[in-house]
Amino acid sequence: MTPTPLRVAVLISGRGSNLQALIAARRSGELAIELILVASNRPAAEGLRHAEAAGIPTLVLDPAAWPDRAAYDAELFARIAAAAPDLIVLAGFMRVLDAAALAPWAGRIINIHPSLLPKYPGLHTHKRALAAGDALHGASVHFVTAELDGGPVLARTEIAIEPGDTPDSLAQRLLLREHVLLCQCVQWLAQRRAELRADGVYFDGRLLAQSLQV
Repeated sequence: MTPTPLRVAVLISGRGSNLQALIAARRSGELAIELILVASNRPAAEGLRHAEAAGIPTLVLDPAAWPDRAAYDAELFARIAAAAPDLIVLAGFMRVLDAAALAPWAGRIINIHPSLLPKYPGLHTHKRALAAGDALHGASVHFVTAELDGGPVLARTEIAIEPGDTPDSLAQRLLLREHVLLCQCVQWLAQRRAELRADGVYFDGRLLAQSLQV
């Protein structure tokens, strides 16, 4: 029996290139998902236009209208919950989320981060990798917890850092790999092959000793 398509909500803050990758994979039939909502904290986020063009409902909540982060996140996740997603994907959502708002979604919310976690949580990851003299850089998809970019990693992708690389050139080369990585991880979740349990990330029913490579 074919599983019911996974209902996915995506949170963005900017151009939405990873969102576009999910839309394209869904349109081509590569991903058996239903994109039910795209939400943003920025009304001008370019990714909202991509969602609208694809016929996906959108939601914009400006944090300035709420007294603090906890109140904003409570409202945001209440509205997301009303859409009844199976999975929430943070795809360039540039806010730290409140632990109380995250708690009901444990194991059902993932984030794509442009570093080989646990290296370089937070911002400016390409610049930090170059400054450290790393030979490899990459991106990670992890389950979201209250710790910034600290949740269990499902999968990573790697690229070599080349002589003469700048933060911009590194970011541009990595972006295509990010798209592949995110779509693959969402596909595994849609196929019910990957899940987060109390003792770690499981894939095909087995506890992963280390993250998968894409």
